[in-house]
Amino acid sequence: MRNEEPPTASGKDSGLSALGFPAPGTPGASQETTSTDLLPSSGRPVPGKRNLRSRLGVGEIAFRAILRAGGFLVLGIEVLVGSFLFYRATQALGKAGWSFLTTQARNPDGGKFGIAAVMVGTILIAVVAALLAVPLAAGTALYISEYAPPPIRRFLIAMIDLMAAVPSLIFGIWGAFLLQWKIVALSKWISDWFFWIPIFKVPQAERGDPLAPATVYTSSTFAAGVVVALMVTPIACSIMREAFSQAPIGEREGAFALGSTRWGMIRSVVLPFGRGAMIGGTMLGLGRALGETIAVVYIISPVYQFQPYILQRGASSISALIALKYAEGTPFDVSALMAAGLALFVLTLMVNFIAAQIVARSRSGAVSDA
Repeated sequence: MRNEEPPTASGKDSGLSALGFPAPGTPGASQETTSTDLLPSSGRPVPGKRNLRSRLGVGEIAFRAILRAGGFLVLGIEVLVGSFLFYRATQALGKAGWSFLTTQARNPDGGKFGIAAVMVGTILIAVVAALLAVPLAAGTALYISEYAPPPIRRFLIAMIDLMAAVPSLIFGIWGAFLLQWKIVALSKWISDWFFWIPIFKVPQAERGDPLAPATVYTSSTFAAGVVVALMVTPIACSIMREAFSQAPIGEREGAFALGSTRWGMIRSVVLPFGRGAMIGGTMLGLGRALGETIAVVYIISPVYQFQPYILQRGASSISALIALKYAEGTPFDVSALMAAGLALFVLTLMVNFIAAQIVARSRSGAVSDA
């Protein structure tokens, strides 16, 4: 066997020089630094730090500045809107106090007013709309992204975008003069068979009464919710469709390779991946439904008391209240309406913020830092 000589100090110095480290004794090396300081216990040289950050070009810097300015502009507008509403509502809030949130009656000039009734009506209309819109939006989004042939897919995407562009006034007129009269039979059937559920009860009509007037079932929370559901469906459908279409191709092919059917692949890959977008789209649609005004004004028959029966005539919402009473209100009445608008603004902002957080933390809302 050959006896190998241990490496000499000069061999170590030349190896360090080849790796970019200054050898001891050279002008670039510190007098206090030795080769053992540069070597860990394993005998391998310590690698130097590399700067992996790339320099941004002028166009990228300008683009980031524009996006940052746009974000701050939106935030500033939100702050200005909230500040304006709070300033105009100060007079009414100072007189009503915390009872403004619990009082049902609405008599500002008489000193007794609140948003309890209209807030409940707003939430009921939005919930009815969300319960109807979410299954429709999810089914449409799944069909477009997973089943529809390319020509039909392009047509449906264009139609959904067009539906989102239809003014709410058109939806309101259509719902008031056509749709709500077509769903009277459905409202009666729900009331006759599910009357034991309190919200489906209609006290103004007897169960199974064929002579019950149709007007008992019109201008209701249910009718307004159906119309608003058709308005928020495009928003929820677009968010869900984008998330479903971005499900990882590798996971899709892996599911098929393991013998999964198309529905099995959708259930195990697409739906889990798009769960966050489904929740976020639902809440964004809910926020849109909370603030709908014109369509609700055309349909409902306003009542300013607690109305839990969604199939019975009579409903209320904050946005409809403001639209109906603003033009004829006294200065103090306008202040009370601004206070109601402030409450709706805060509620909608909270819903949209929660939706944005859910989407951002989900796989479908995750982004790459690259």
